Amino acid sequence: MRNLLVIFALFLPIIGLTSSVDSLKYVDAATLPVIGKGFDDTQTRYERLPASLEKITRPPVWGLSKNPSGLAIRFRTNSPLIAAKWEVTKDVFMNHFTMTGIKGLDLYCLKNGKWQFVNSARPKEKSTTAVIIKNMPGEEMEYMLYLPLYDGLKSLEIGVTADSEINPPMVNSPQTGSPVVFYGTSITQGGCASRAGMSYPNILSRMLDREIINLGFSGNGRLDLEIAEAMASIPASCFVIDCLPNVDVALMNKNYSRFLEIIREKKPETPIILVENIFYPHMYFDQKVFEAIQEENATLKRIFQERKKDGDKNIYYVKADKLIGDDNEATVDGVHLTDMGFLRIAENLYPAIRKRIQ
Repeated sequence: MRNLLVIFALFLPIIGLTSSVDSLKYVDAATLPVIGKGFDDTQTRYERLPASLEKITRPPVWGLSKNPSGLAIRFRTNSPLIAAKWEVTKDVFMNHFTMTGIKGLDLYCLKNGKWQFVNSARPKEKSTTAVIIKNMPGEEMEYMLYLPLYDGLKSLEIGVTADSEINPPMVNSPQTGSPVVFYGTSITQGGCASRAGMSYPNILSRMLDREIINLGFSGNGRLDLEIAEAMASIPASCFVIDCLPNVDVALMNKNYSRFLEIIREKKPETPIILVENIFYPHMYFDQKVFEAIQEENATLKRIFQERKKDGDKNIYYVKADKLIGDDNEATVDGVHLTDMGFLRIAENLYPAIRKRIQ
């Protein structure tokens, strides 16, 4: 009996947050600004690549571009309660990744000039209705709602009390117009953050107070040249290339320099930051993995040095030795990061990006 009471007590906060949804008014999030999109001409609102790439880029890249990682809805409201109704497209499940990270929503509030976590909206199935926060004082405040990292988003409505207002933001934060563009792998996309706001590009967006564009494609950050061409069309303040976990030396030798050249053809002065492959904890036991990472990082260093020698004054390099710490405790599965790992990589990339953006 005592155990049953403990279990019931643990679920009381959840019961409280999922009540009172019937009396709310819901606003289609399509009427509010979305940040984090690099391209306006997408097939639907909540995806990451232009429609013109559907028949050009590889099918896995195209499919992953339907995941709205890095996108967020900005709004302000005086509602004492905020809820959401949303439907994902695939109802993705993974055995090493939380549902709140894969297909949940993540609410932040701008307080004293800083973005503060409010609460996450927990998915139940393909369609979910949930109260995210309630019992607030009812003062008008600025909010940001991060979208799912690893599932598509078919529809989204934001709920407030019937007598409250919900409007576009008045504060331009994170600052839009000259985003930091990230290209990379599952780690860049956000695997395996416990919630959407904890992917390292999203953490850096708050740290830098700058819009980010997330072009991380799980298992498929493979230096596809059409992606470089698309990236070069974005009015970026900085490009961060973090794709080594998905490539080998042969592919690097074939495409990496050309990938950079394509960006440079349209963006000759924009800073580009090259990031080494993080040190996986299991590489200290698996000698094949150890040798592969060492060889990839050495190849990247050579490519960087060649570009510097050729006169590229705005290319920079981040070594892997401190990116996720040295205690080997920053991953879920030896590769994908925990929230601690994402925070560490964000903190280590921050100074390299901060000093390069205008």
